[in-house]
Amino acid sequence: MNVTLHMFLTGGLLPDGRFFLKAEDCMGNPVHPERAAVCLFAWDEHSFYGTFIEKTDQVILLEPLEALRFLVSPGWLEHVTFTLSEDLAGYRTAAGTIMDALAAGNFLPSFSDWQNGRYGWKLADPREPLPASGERLLSLVINDLLSQRGGVRNAWNGLLRQFPALDVLGEDMSPHLGESEWLQTIGLVPDNTPFRTCLQLLEPKGDEADWSLKLLLQDRDLPDRVFELLSEDLEGQLAVFPLTLGNQDETAPTGNAIMTTDMPDDWREYRHRLSRDIEKCKEILPWMDKGANDTPLSARLSNEQAWTFLTEHSLHLVQAGIHVFLPVWWEQVKRTKPRVKIKVSAHSSGRSPSFFGINQVMDFEWKLALGPLELSEAEFRRLLDQKQRLLKVQGQWVQLTPALFAQMQETLKGTTGKNGLTLREVMKLYLAGTEEPSDPSWEEWDRPSALPVEVELNRHLFQFMAKLQDTKRIPLIEQPAGFQGELRNYQREGSSWLLFLRQFGLGACLADDMGLGKTIQFITYLLFLKETESRQSPSLLICPTSVIGNWQKELQRFAPSLSVYVHYGTARHKNEAFVQAAQEADLVITSYSLSHLDEQELASLGWSTICLDEAQHIKNAQTKQATSIRSLRAGHRIALTGTPIENRLTELWSIFDFLNPGYLGSLRDFSQRFVHPIERDQDQTLVQQVQRLIQPFLLRRVKTDPHIQLDLPALNEGKEYVTLTAEQGALYETTIQSMFDRLDQASPMQRRGLILTTLTRLKQLCDHPGLIDNGLGAPDEKTRSPKIERLLELISDIRQKGERSLIFTQYIEMGKLLQRVLEREGYGPVLFLNGSTPKEQRDWMISRFQDTALPDSERASIFILSLRAGGTGLNLTEANHVFHIDRWWNPAVEKQATDRAYRIGQQRNVQVYKFISLGTIEEKIDEMMERKLSLSEQIVGNGENWITELSTQELRELFLLRSEWLDLKG
Repeated sequence: MNVTLHMFLTGGLLPDGRFFLKAEDCMGNPVHPERAAVCLFAWDEHSFYGTFIEKTDQVILLEPLEALRFLVSPGWLEHVTFTLSEDLAGYRTAAGTIMDALAAGNFLPSFSDWQNGRYGWKLADPREPLPASGERLLSLVINDLLSQRGGVRNAWNGLLRQFPALDVLGEDMSPHLGESEWLQTIGLVPDNTPFRTCLQLLEPKGDEADWSLKLLLQDRDLPDRVFELLSEDLEGQLAVFPLTLGNQDETAPTGNAIMTTDMPDDWREYRHRLSRDIEKCKEILPWMDKGANDTPLSARLSNEQAWTFLTEHSLHLVQAGIHVFLPVWWEQVKRTKPRVKIKVSAHSSGRSPSFFGINQVMDFEWKLALGPLELSEAEFRRLLDQKQRLLKVQGQWVQLTPALFAQMQETLKGTTGKNGLTLREVMKLYLAGTEEPSDPSWEEWDRPSALPVEVELNRHLFQFMAKLQDTKRIPLIEQPAGFQGELRNYQREGSSWLLFLRQFGLGACLADDMGLGKTIQFITYLLFLKETESRQSPSLLICPTSVIGNWQKELQRFAPSLSVYVHYGTARHKNEAFVQAAQEADLVITSYSLSHLDEQELASLGWSTICLDEAQHIKNAQTKQATSIRSLRAGHRIALTGTPIENRLTELWSIFDFLNPGYLGSLRDFSQRFVHPIERDQDQTLVQQVQRLIQPFLLRRVKTDPHIQLDLPALNEGKEYVTLTAEQGALYETTIQSMFDRLDQASPMQRRGLILTTLTRLKQLCDHPGLIDNGLGAPDEKTRSPKIERLLELISDIRQKGERSLIFTQYIEMGKLLQRVLEREGYGPVLFLNGSTPKEQRDWMISRFQDTALPDSERASIFILSLRAGGTGLNLTEANHVFHIDRWWNPAVEKQATDRAYRIGQQRNVQVYKFISLGTIEEKIDEMMERKLSLSEQIVGNGENWITELSTQELRELFLLRSEWLDLKG
């Protein structure tokens, strides 16, 4: 290795506040930053000896604190000599002064920087003045300290609470404050003035219209000692008020008894301070005569002036160092959040709840609520006509502004013309408004400038909403006579809930845990309709191709009286033949792929019910498939899914827009209001709002609910850790290096694609190196993968016990490889189901695995499934061992796959094996999944796309191979 014996260093501050270092060798050639960092930070423990230092292709980048540590004590290597540029040498000198100042606390806030809208600092006692670049470094270092967790930041937050003026910068600072006064307001310089200059605003008395403003002086040491200035001559007399509190702020003088006294002698030498404060008042208050030399002893204010004083001028005065006493009720008025109260008229839908649907128009009347005060529309308009900003109504002070009226109009837009709201709007407003918004600026979510709305329901709607929010109140149906079997109680509740929502044309999402019998509950629903309603249009079931056969079997088993037409295959009916076949059936079954291809046929009928099984298939709202399905006509819509959200909150919107079109607003509005803040900030308040909005239309029960009482056997999950072979390790590092070599030159879109492609290759490589080098089929292929070797060991034990296994993989080639190896080892026949498997063959595979009547020689004991094709909708309870060979990194998807075996009908304990390659990205992301909160249980979740947004350094840490776990013997 060639060692650089001499380095020439340049460096300085960049516009973004970071410090750069650049090295050249003795020949003037640039030294690569990676190599330079090894020499410059060889003894620096903070950066792990240069490992965590940020680098580009050109320079080393340091945060301000890192730069200060380096400049003060660089820790040079003894066998390398360093020469510093003149600028860098200057920074080194300044760094020593800065370090001493930090240690001694010899620094102050910079008034000019605060005025310019930024935190800036300067030396308090500059015995060694800093150059401009050094002053900037001082500010950056201190701000860096304040941004980091620990004692410095905690102390700073304490100062902000004690002296809030510290947090006022730029245009928010009063232009009337000088530096010395500002230092007093932030607590750094003591204010020795014995009095405070104050202004007091008094509300009108009796029938008076005008407000009054008084100029007061308050004793700093004895706050109860307050004087009103009466004479134009500052050396004249003053009136003293004994404190008797009225309707003013508790620190304000309000007594009527006035005694005359002279100004205290020790105050007179501060007359210049009083004069300066009076000048500030003149500059801030527009009605005062700026040119007059006399003292503004008092003033009479109009209603408009008083309102402006309360809302604007009082703040400016306080910022300028003038204390202000305001009426005590003003804080309450400011905190009061106006609300619109909508009362649904008693006769709305009074005929019978069963006759109204989601588009039914409700009559209503509204009132404006201001704290305890409620104003009708007529009262509100009458008060506005008085053109008074502040009014005393029914003994309560309120502020009524044109802006408030504009908000009222926006809130009622689209409803005041017909004086009605649809049931959809009433439900949305009622559900969204059941809790008081915590944010004072909260606005009704689909009307950005509207006021919060409370809804008061009539008796019919209140009872209806109570049942929607508590399914226990919904009457249970009797088990239909045509149902062959015995329904569990919770299954009757689910079918009753579906039928209850059907009465009102409200879509329903049955989101029970996998294995709880969503299929049976929908079959019960269909049987109830057949037995209780007159002949009507058929119902339509759309499901994945892989479960069409399963539906046929379940319908034949539990509801043989239902007539079923399966619209699938090349011989399926078209045009009029389809219409005739469909009208003769109670239920038509078709697949998601045909919902778009045969849209014309499916759209030719108005369906009694449209049910989507595994409804997450329409999670992408913009696809032709989802659009076609949403356009179909139906009296009732149902979605069956164990995972209404797999990755994004927009998936929930897509399902709900199918169920109840328009209920959650447009996708754009829903994304702005909920999706972005929830997925970015995990805003729990918004999560709760979404839950309230969807809860009446989503029924979710899990296997562990005490109410369910499934008495399922135990589910045990474990992780199988394997090492990489030397071959896999070499390919792994080559793949990573190839990605990083191309990453910096890639566009943002290319960068995402490159990361996801590399991610897939690494996951395949952890399965078997042949998946990326086309080296499959050789006799030794099982020995090239520790995962396969470990799988064979476990399968051997399972086979000896006579038990069956499911094996899930994301990759078809891996599935074929596993099938080939397992059959070669004598574990055949081994079944493999993937997305290209024809329906007839799928049905045959499931029957061969599940049919206990078959002799053991004909039954398969191992079933390999691709995660996408076999992870949902299948009942494979003959297996009690589940293998996840490669990880999907989405707990909800993995759980769905496991539930193929762990569901009703399972009689044995189920063991789950999750394979993880040590030292690889598989292990690191598994660790991250263990640490993070599972957002899928809170309505939201994450897939793999988040990885593409990581910085290059974060990617290095994530993808880096931990070589200590390599199996070098391999």
